[in-house]
Amino acid sequence: MAIPQEEEQRIEEQFETAEERRDLLKVIDVERTFQVGGSPLPVLKGINMELKERQLVMLRGRSGSGKTTLLNCLGGLDTPSKGEIMFNGLPFHSMSDDQRTLVRRKHMGFIFQAFALMPLLSARENVELSLRMAGVPRAEWKDRVMECLELVGLERRMNHRPFELSGGEQQRVAIAKAIAHKPMLLLADEPTAELDTGMSAQIMAVFQNIIRTEQVSICMTTHDPTILEVADIVYEMVDGKFI
Repeated sequence: MAIPQEEEQRIEEQFETAEERRDLLKVIDVERTFQVGGSPLPVLKGINMELKERQLVMLRGRSGSGKTTLLNCLGGLDTPSKGEIMFNGLPFHSMSDDQRTLVRRKHMGFIFQAFALMPLLSARENVELSLRMAGVPRAEWKDRVMECLELVGLERRMNHRPFELSGGEQQRVAIAKAIAHKPMLLLADEPTAELDTGMSAQIMAVFQNIIRTEQVSICMTTHDPTILEVADIVYEMVDGKFI
């Protein structure tokens, strides 16, 4: 269902007039419980965390530790059973599905380990798609696409389709696509999981560059100990809790 224009404008005004803050994202006592076979399965057990502007925060943990569930809650793809998630000073956890969709489209970017690129579109067209979905005027597409592909070092590969690119190059296209609409926050789920050590280091260098140039914050999940040193904060997750 389309979001009424008045509602969209109201949410945008809330973002524009949000008072000065130290925390872009604040998580307070978040729990997430699923029903499995009629029995409750607690996956997140009282999570508290903060993400400030222009920070790189990593959620580290083994498969099944709860880090992807937490990332989904941070991005509004799932909602906590208890607790609060404040994004840019607004109660993201209690917004409607339509309101969260609008916030994601305008102010968040997502990066996945499987790249999530459209296979029949070139690198340039994949980035353009992000701008189209965010409602960016068409006249701004060309310059912004080139700017983003230059940031990730792929301006010379802009007309190549995903199958013509290496894994590291595909992930860099995915990053360019995620930042094209100038989000406040990037959420990345295991963005280096499919890459070798050298490629992983390149992706982390790209992250550090876009934090500086795009004034964006990044929260990512990982189980790779070799990339932790570049993070501002590392939250270690075990069995749905930080340790």
